[in-house]
Amino acid sequence: MKMKRILSLAVAAVMTVGLLAGCGGGSSSSGSGTAAPAASAGSAAPAAEKVELNVIAAQYGTKTADWWANFVKEFNAANEGINLTVDVVSWNDIYTVVNTRIANGEAPDILNIDVFADYQADDLLLPAKDYVSDETYAKFYPSFLDQSVIDGTVWAIPDLASARAMYYNKDILAEVGVEVPTTWDELTDVCQKIIDHYNGDVYPWGVDMTTDEGQACFAYYIWNNGGDFTDADGNWTLNSPENVEAIEFIIDMVNKGYTNSDPATETRYANQDMFGAGKVAMMIGPNSIPTYCAEGGYTVNYGVASIPTNTGVSVSQGVMDRFMCFDNDYTDEELAAVTTFFDFFYEDSRYSDWVLMEGFLPATSAGGEIMAAADPSQAAWIDIVGSSKFYPTAKAEWADVKQGVINVEQNALLGGNVQELLDALQAEIAG
Repeated sequence: MKMKRILSLAVAAVMTVGLLAGCGGGSSSSGSGTAAPAASAGSAAPAAEKVELNVIAAQYGTKTADWWANFVKEFNAANEGINLTVDVVSWNDIYTVVNTRIANGEAPDILNIDVFADYQADDLLLPAKDYVSDETYAKFYPSFLDQSVIDGTVWAIPDLASARAMYYNKDILAEVGVEVPTTWDELTDVCQKIIDHYNGDVYPWGVDMTTDEGQACFAYYIWNNGGDFTDADGNWTLNSPENVEAIEFIIDMVNKGYTNSDPATETRYANQDMFGAGKVAMMIGPNSIPTYCAEGGYTVNYGVASIPTNTGVSVSQGVMDRFMCFDNDYTDEELAAVTTFFDFFYEDSRYSDWVLMEGFLPATSAGGEIMAAADPSQAAWIDIVGSSKFYPTAKAEWADVKQGVINVEQNALLGGNVQELLDALQAEIAG
């Protein structure tokens, strides 16, 4: 395993929660200027050097860092020959942090993130079967594994998932006297009636076009207008007529005042806070919103419905994040440590605690059973995510497409022409 240099203090976004038990312990003579004394007869043999294992993990919420800190403590206590460190990094910074470390020859051993195809295209990853035990591999839903297949090989394993639906404030819709909208026409009609009733004190529709989830916003509207990121042959179709119409629709919603005031800066979490406080009447969001609202002290009377559509068939979105292992020239002992990490993480009760903590959906069948038993309301969501559409993350260009569609939305908010913006993105991505 390649030695990992200590992260630069300049990477301030990283919160290192690992227990650095092996650092500065005095067992290494490197840089000391003196040689270790020869062992005398009867003296104790030198302690075996621990395998160093480094993980970069995405920060999902306020509890993520503490959860990983406890995980590291338990893992290192249970595996004396391994020294695990976990660097928890915010979603806003994780791509920059990871790419900087790769460029500096400091790739982590294990990475928890959403994208994987660009790393695989650069020959940086190991196939999942090389580091996941058969027992752990068998736990995953096959449909989740299918999202990380390139050329018939699974290159990453699912961490967790979420599905998206429309949340609505029952009290607000009842007071205004409107039904839950199911079509785009109904949605705009309901939004106008909410504006008229509350004189602008309540935002009818929550939208996130930030770097946090702007790609999700793009997906909601193109999929529910018959569009997509690619065609059936996998060719990019970013500037299709359906996509252009869909983005023009949501930009028009913003311009008419039907949405929160600044979708370019107000994230889904800001919308969730406003939804919980009764300031946003409807929004698209994940199954974790009830947990988020409860923990925030909100008591909103909410309902869940299908995402409004312009085609007659509502399309939900599935989002899946991953673990992947970088090819760091491992010895057998070091690769075994990676396997041990995943066996420990995906132990049924521990993994279920991880998923339930943030209100996400499990990627293992046992996790699904435990979640459904703990919270029967989540059983339907587990079915939803199994039939949702996913981003085309197996394509190497996905990372650029993801940022590209966010840029399109944000430029369109500033008055840019959607057709021209998507034409430029299509040309950039498809060449």
